Amino acid sequence: MRLQAPAPGEVLAWVVRGTMVESVHTGHLLALDAAGHDALRLGEPDQQIYPRSSLKPLQALGMLRAGVALTDEQLALACASHNGEPRHREVAAAILATVGLDAAVLANTPDLPLERSAALAWQVAGHGPEPIAQNCSGKHAAMVATCVAAGWPVAGYHEPGHPLQRHLLAVIAELTGAAPDHVAVDGCGAPQPSTTVRGLARAFARLAVAEPGTHEHRVAAAMRAHPHLVAGTGREDTEAMRAVPGLILKGGADGVHAGALPDGRSLAFKISDGAARPRPVVLGAALRALGIEPGGSWAQVTVLGHGAPVGEVLAAFGLDAPVMAGA
Repeated sequence: MRLQAPAPGEVLAWVVRGTMVESVHTGHLLALDAAGHDALRLGEPDQQIYPRSSLKPLQALGMLRAGVALTDEQLALACASHNGEPRHREVAAAILATVGLDAAVLANTPDLPLERSAALAWQVAGHGPEPIAQNCSGKHAAMVATCVAAGWPVAGYHEPGHPLQRHLLAVIAELTGAAPDHVAVDGCGAPQPSTTVRGLARAFARLAVAEPGTHEHRVAAAMRAHPHLVAGTGREDTEAMRAVPGLILKGGADGVHAGALPDGRSLAFKISDGAARPRPVVLGAALRALGIEPGGSWAQVTVLGHGAPVGEVLAAFGLDAPVMAGA
């Protein structure tokens, strides 16, 4: 197989242990001002990436356009990579119940809840990996309900050639302004189209500034009203949306994040090595570049040694970035 190697981008974060930089994370980042102009550009934001679960709000928009009827809680969960906590599982089951179905119809990958105590309680109750507990069950439940609403077959709803997936692909291309160069399979089994960091930032801005009464506004409003359902206990998406008024935010696997503010300021980035550890720090620095103080401790990442703090992850850009020797 012949592959095209992507550009690694610019340094976005350093991992400091003691008095030495232990690791360096590069990537691609774009912050847009309210007019859609580049406020901060690092790396190659027009390079194609897999946005992973950062696409879920766009997919949820496509489902609304196809006629699915969801409450605000259910819509927030359709946008989620949730922890699998009890309320997350309850809302996913409620989505399916609205169309007379149950979790047996879900085609996403069986898994345990992401959150440690929820996973323990789930297993103590006698459960193993199940689709309803997996972090994408809200999206998949909403996909099933969308098929019923639109008159599409439920069988094979996650396959690339299914009418639902073709419809969602068109919506994603419309909002991002970038037709995908690649379509792969995501971790949950659904199609994963590529896009660009710029396309993600642009799409989230469209959701964030949408007028009341539009499907776009419903997606943004649901995420703002129910940040716990979008992620869960201890997760940066939930904590950041609680801390920053009006922010909509969605992370994705392999180091992706995208978000936007009600005035249209937006951001997106991809950590080139796929690491999750620097994401909160890079996100906090990107928000500062847009004039927003993140608030709270969610944007800080401590490096531990023998259970005690011995360092931290630092953003390599922005006003708070330290000056490194030789820089």
